[in-house]
Amino acid sequence: MHLQHRLLLGIGALFLLISIGTFGYVFIEGWSISDAIYMTIITLSTVGYKEVGVLSNAGRVFTSFLIVGGVGVIFYTATSIIEYFIEQGLRGIFGRRRMEKQISKLKNHFIVCGYGRVGKEVAVEFFKRKVPFVIIDPGEAAFTEAKEEEYLCIHGSASSDEALEKAGITRARGLIAAAGNDSDNVFITLCGRELNPKVFIVSRACHKDSISKLERAGANKVVLPLRVGGNRMAMLAMRPMVVNFIDTFFGKPSSPFELEDVMVADNSPLSGKNVGEGEKLAGLTILALRKKDSTLIPKPGAETIIEAGDELVVIGKRKHLEKVEAETT
Repeated sequence: MHLQHRLLLGIGALFLLISIGTFGYVFIEGWSISDAIYMTIITLSTVGYKEVGVLSNAGRVFTSFLIVGGVGVIFYTATSIIEYFIEQGLRGIFGRRRMEKQISKLKNHFIVCGYGRVGKEVAVEFFKRKVPFVIIDPGEAAFTEAKEEEYLCIHGSASSDEALEKAGITRARGLIAAAGNDSDNVFITLCGRELNPKVFIVSRACHKDSISKLERAGANKVVLPLRVGGNRMAMLAMRPMVVNFIDTFFGKPSSPFELEDVMVADNSPLSGKNVGEGEKLAGLTILALRKKDSTLIPKPGAETIIEAGDELVVIGKRKHLEKVEAETT
């Protein structure tokens, strides 16, 4: 039987025994309910206080059975309570160690700093797409909620080096600064950039005036959630077909096609190939190419050469994308 069920059973049996004892003394001895409850409790606990009144022969027999039953029930309940709290403590210790071990093995993952309204949406999206990530939040309630969702998480401030290092900032692919205020996001961005100069940082901004500060702090991209929401509403109103098409084919994890950006590494099989050869080799369609000097080439021609350090925007099936990502990073 599960320990929690045993604990509930023991507590239920104890209350049942107290009820039986109370009504037994009321019925046999004619005592008041308060006297009967008191007599039942001192009998079950075997503390040896003086009886409420003189017991009749029937009352003594009833008390004897109550003592025998009470000792067994109290011992069972007390044992279950002790085991329950010991198990909870050990589960917390081993659970924390197991989570720390899992986090230490992460590579090319994302760190979500802040598990508020924005952070939750980011986590849901990563989870749906099976993208590895870890959450950092200083709030006890947010940390507990993230654990209940079975996310990897760290209880602490993301603006501290210790928390970011525990989250594997030096091995991370990206950092999401999603705290509830701009000053926290500036500190998170500064710390993340200092610990890993190459990590890609996306920061939330609550106010338009904070965008430049976050960019100077080291954010690669700054997002105003209100602006994004407004833009989407406007697009839905003006071009509903376009938005529905994108949501249907690219917005769902179950979609057969996905959009992805791929960084071409030195050892990538795409490096040195032209776009036509690269598309045949990877089984993908290259929609855009950003050169090392940040020149963006939309819909590049088949003869355009792909070089190491270029970034590609591609569309294709998930299995082909996963193969390309594995080969190009």
